[in-house]
Amino acid sequence: MGTEQQARRGPRARRGLLSALTASLLTLGAALTHLTTASPASADPIAKCTRTKGAIVAVDFGKWGGPVVRGCDTTPTTGYDLLHAGEFTTEGTGHDGPAFICRIGNRAFNSGKKYPTPAQEDCVLTPQATAYWSYWIASPGQKKWTYSPLGAMSRTLKPGDVDAWVFGATDIGGTKGRPSFTPDDVRADGGDPPAPGDPPAPNVPPGTIDLPAATRWLTERLTNGQRVVNDGDTTPNYPATTEVAYALAATDSENATARRIAAFLGRPEHTDAYAYPAGKDEAPDATAAARLALLAEATGKDPRNFGGHDLLGDLMANVCLSGSDAPQPVPGCTTKGDFRTTGQTEGQTLAVIALLNGGITPPADSVTRLAQLQCDDGGFPSFLILDGQVCESEAPTTALVALALQHAGGHTPAVTRARSSLKKAQFETGSWPAASYSVPGSAYATGWVAQTLRALGDRAHADAGLSWLSRQQLPGGGFAFEEGTTDPLLYATTAAVIAGAKSDLVTLTTKEPVPPTTPPTTPPTTPPTTGPTPPPAGDGPDLKKGSAYLADHKRLIQGRYYEGSPRFADYGMTIDGAYALAATGHDNATLRNIVDFLDQGGKDASGRGVHDWTKIGTKYAGGGFIGKTAVLAESVGRDPRNFGGKNLIAALAKSTCSAATPAEPRKCAGKGNYAYATSVFSQSLGIIAQVRAGETAAAAQPVTYLKSLRDPSTGAWPSLIGEPSDIEVDSTAMAAMTLDLLPDADSKAAVDQALKWLAGRQLPDGGFTGASGNSVNSAALAVQGLSLDADTYATEIAKARTFLASQQNKDGGFNVIKGGQPGSDVRASTQAVGGATGISFGVLTRDLSGTTPQPVPSISGQPGTSTPVIITEGENGGASGGQATGTGGGGLAATGSQVAGLAVAAVLLVLLGWGATHAARRRRETAGGQA
Repeated sequence: MGTEQQARRGPRARRGLLSALTASLLTLGAALTHLTTASPASADPIAKCTRTKGAIVAVDFGKWGGPVVRGCDTTPTTGYDLLHAGEFTTEGTGHDGPAFICRIGNRAFNSGKKYPTPAQEDCVLTPQATAYWSYWIASPGQKKWTYSPLGAMSRTLKPGDVDAWVFGATDIGGTKGRPSFTPDDVRADGGDPPAPGDPPAPNVPPGTIDLPAATRWLTERLTNGQRVVNDGDTTPNYPATTEVAYALAATDSENATARRIAAFLGRPEHTDAYAYPAGKDEAPDATAAARLALLAEATGKDPRNFGGHDLLGDLMANVCLSGSDAPQPVPGCTTKGDFRTTGQTEGQTLAVIALLNGGITPPADSVTRLAQLQCDDGGFPSFLILDGQVCESEAPTTALVALALQHAGGHTPAVTRARSSLKKAQFETGSWPAASYSVPGSAYATGWVAQTLRALGDRAHADAGLSWLSRQQLPGGGFAFEEGTTDPLLYATTAAVIAGAKSDLVTLTTKEPVPPTTPPTTPPTTPPTTGPTPPPAGDGPDLKKGSAYLADHKRLIQGRYYEGSPRFADYGMTIDGAYALAATGHDNATLRNIVDFLDQGGKDASGRGVHDWTKIGTKYAGGGFIGKTAVLAESVGRDPRNFGGKNLIAALAKSTCSAATPAEPRKCAGKGNYAYATSVFSQSLGIIAQVRAGETAAAAQPVTYLKSLRDPSTGAWPSLIGEPSDIEVDSTAMAAMTLDLLPDADSKAAVDQALKWLAGRQLPDGGFTGASGNSVNSAALAVQGLSLDADTYATEIAKARTFLASQQNKDGGFNVIKGGQPGSDVRASTQAVGGATGISFGVLTRDLSGTTPQPVPSISGQPGTSTPVIITEGENGGASGGQATGTGGGGLAATGSQVAGLAVAAVLLVLLGWGATHAARRRRETAGGQA
C-alpha cells in the first residue's frame, strides 16, 4: 500500500505533490549568477564528472538567500550517496529515518549550516508538502528535469546523470516547482581518455576440465562429507571448507554436498568459532563473515539468519568510520571504509560481493577503498595498503576486485584498467602467474582470472585459460598450485572448478527467489476465517512469485521487516508487505514472523519498534499510522486493543480531532480528522480500523470528514488533507474501500460514483496515471477498488491485471512505473501483489493458525558505538535482548609496510585462502629459487 507513504513523500517517495509554486524559487538568471561549486578536499572536483563519467548533484539554497551548490561523485551509486559524496550533509526525520531528506547543508553556504533550521522545521514527522526538499533528476542528454518517482536511496545512478534538490512544493505531475536552472546549467563538460590497447587472446587449442573428476577429488577431501580437516588436526579448516562448497555449487546449484556443508557451518557453534572468534556478541572476522554469507547465498540459505547471526547486518555494522590516525582509533580499522578486522584485499572484496548479492548496497567508502588500491599497472595488491606504500599487483587479487567493482557499478575506468592488466599478464600458454614476478603458470591464479574475464565479457582470454587448465589436471582430478608441480592443492582445484564450470563468485551466489515448490491450495492450506475473494479471472501477475520476492531475505530483513535506510526499519512498508502476504496466502510462515515481530516488541538495528513509528502515547501520535497497524492486527486475528502492548483502537478515538488547529496545521485540518493524518489514505485506514473493531459510532465523525473531502463533481478524492491537492486514483480507491464497509445509502452512492470515476481513468494499456506516470501502485489500487463491484467492472479489472503482469520482472517484483527506471521496487511490489488479488483492506483476513514463531538473530558490534540487538520480546517464553558493543577483536590491519605485514600474517594468509600464493613465494625466496 504505497499511497499513504507517497502522500507524505516518504523515504522512497513516488510522486510530487501540491499545486502551488514556491515563492522562494530563484529566476534562471539569479540561479546562474549564484551557481557555485562545492569542492572540499574529500569531494571529487566537478571537472572530474563529465557527460560520460560520474554524476553531479545541485542543491538550491535560494530559499535562504544562498547559491546553487554542486557536488560530484566519479563513482556514483545512488542519489543518496551522491549527496554525501558531493560533501553535502543531510538529516532525516525522527519518524522516517535518514532516508527522508529533511535538512541539507554544505560548507560552501553559511559554514555548512543545514536547512531548514530546527526553528523552521522540527523534522520529527514528515514535513508539509508545501515546504520540503523535492528531488529532481535528468538522465544523460535530457534537457528538462523530471520529478523523481523514486527516493534518493532507491535511485540508481548512471554515468552522466544529474540530480537536483529544491526546497518548496510541487504538484502530482511534477509540472510545478521545478528547479529554476536546467540540467545543462549544472552539467560538466569533458571526456574520457581512450581505453588502452589490449593484446589478443593466446592462440591455443580448446580444452575442457573434467569436472566430475575434480569435484570427486574435492569431496574426497571432506570428513563426513561436510568439512575439511587438515592432517593432524581435529578442528575444521573453515576457509577451505567454504572453498569446496563454492566449487560444488558452481557445478550444480542444488548440490547436496554443498548444502550439507552449509548446514554444518550454519550450526551456531561453528559459525561462532569461524566468524566470531572474539565472542558471538563482538565484531566478526569480516573475511569469515563474508565467506559464510556467500556460502549461504550459494546454497539457498539466509545470510541474515545464519548460525544465529545476521552476517550482512554485522558486516554493515562494522565498517570503519575512521582510521588508525583517529584520536580514538577503533581496533581493526586502518582507514575509513575498511571492514573491521580485515587487512587484506580479499576480505574487503568478499564482503562487498556478499552484501551486493544479498541485496544490500555496500557503503560507498568501502567500494571506493577497493578502487583506490589500484596499482600503476592496473592490477590490485593483496593487502589493503595505504597511500605511499609499495603497490605490488597480483593476478588473483586483481581478478577478484575487478569482479566486485563490476558488480558494484560506477567504476568502469578501474575495471577497464584491471581487465587490460590481466590480459597483458597472460602467458602465451593461456595461463597466468600467481604473482607478477613468477614465471610458471598457476592453476590457482588462472582459475580466478579466467572466471572473472568470462564474467566481464573477455571470453577468448578466458577460454585460453581454460585450455591451459585442462592440460594441467592431475590423474586424480585435482590441480597443483603451479605448472611443473605434482602435488594437488585444494585452493587451486576449487578455483579451476569454478572457472571450468564457467561460473564465478557473483553468479553462483546470486539466485532468483524460488517460489514454494508446493503452492497453497485454493483456498490456502490455512484458510482465512472469512474467505477472501479469489483473484479476478483472466491473465494477471504471478502472485506466487511476487510473494516469494517480498518474502526473500535479501529484502525482508531476517524475515521481519524492510529497511528504509540501513539499520532503520520502514514500518509502513513492512505492514504493506504483510498486507500483500495476507492477501495471497502463499507464505503464512513469513507473515507470522512479521506480525510477531511487530506485536511482541521487536526492534530494528537502531533500536526502534513499530510504536516508535506510530508515535502512540506521544504528542505526535499519528492516526493514520495507528490505523494502519490496527488493520494489520485485525486482518490476521490479533487484538488491536492489545497489539505491541498498546490499545490501538482507544488511541484512534483519542486522536480524533475536535476542531482544526491553526497553530499546528499538520496536526488537525478539521473536526473528525485524525491527528497527523495528512492524507486520505491515512484517514481511511483509521476509519477501517475502527469499523472493523466494531467502533462504528466512534468512527462517525471521521467518516463525515472523509466524505467532506470528496470532489462533488467527480466523486473522486484528493491525495492530501489540509493542503491543496489534485484528485487521484489511489486515494479514491482507498476511500471507496472504506465507505463500502458502511451500510447507509449515502456511502453506497459515494462508492458507486467513485468506481465509475476510477473506470473512466483507465489508460488504453490497462494502467492508471499516478506517481509520475503510468503507475503500478495506482493500477493495483484500482483493481482493489473496482473489485468492490467486480461484475460491473470485470473488463477494466482484467485489463489492469494484464497491465500489472506486464510490469512484473523476472525476480517476481514490479517496476514503479511503466517506462521508468527498470527494476523491481519493494513498495510498488507490495501494492501490486496485494492489489492484484482484488481484496479490499476492509475485509482482508488471514488465519495464521498452524504457523509457529521463529527466533530472531542478533546484529553484533558497530565501530565505536553500542548497537541494539534485534529482538522480539516474548518469544520462547520471555524477553531477550541487551547490547552488543563492538570493542575490537583480532584480524590483520596494515602495519606500515608490506614486508612487515607478510611477517605478521604468515599463518593467517594460509587460513584465508590467498596464503597459497604467498607461501609459494616464501618457499622460492628461502630456497634461493626463481623470483
